[in-house]
Amino acid sequence: MSDSDLINLYSGRILELAANIPLTERLPDPDATARRRSPLCGSTVTVDVKMEDGRVSAFGQDVKACALGQAAAAVVGGCIIGRTRTEVERARDQLRAMLKEGAPPPQAPFDGLKVLVPAREFKNRHASIMLCLEATAEAMEQAEKAACA
Repeated sequence: MSDSDLINLYSGRILELAANIPLTERLPDPDATARRRSPLCGSTVTVDVKMEDGRVSAFGQDVKACALGQAAAAVVGGCIIGRTRTEVERARDQLRAMLKEGAPPPQAPFDGLKVLVPAREFKNRHASIMLCLEATAEAMEQAEKAACA
């Protein structure tokens, strides 16, 4: 990776997002918690969710990731309240397709993830970028199963 590639990848907007991740306090009584780790770089994201009527009513995240993973978590944290599992899974799948297949960025309200388009070329960063949405989808699924038990 050349210096100019790194400069392009770590744009001012990505660094701004990484420095301002919302909802970083863990929830004291979540309905479910999920933790995801990237084996390649060691980045981890732990997500707590509370659900009400099939939507996220409270959210907390602990993000120990590179700037790209942090930026993704910031975008997710900024729009996760009120989202359904279907919306989160769609965003996760669209983000994966954007990174791996050159597909368009995720739809609103997760369209802020378009800032990560330059990371397409850096496959070693994809897992870290995916952590927050993967953990969120997993926690939401756990919460829904627990509510039905």
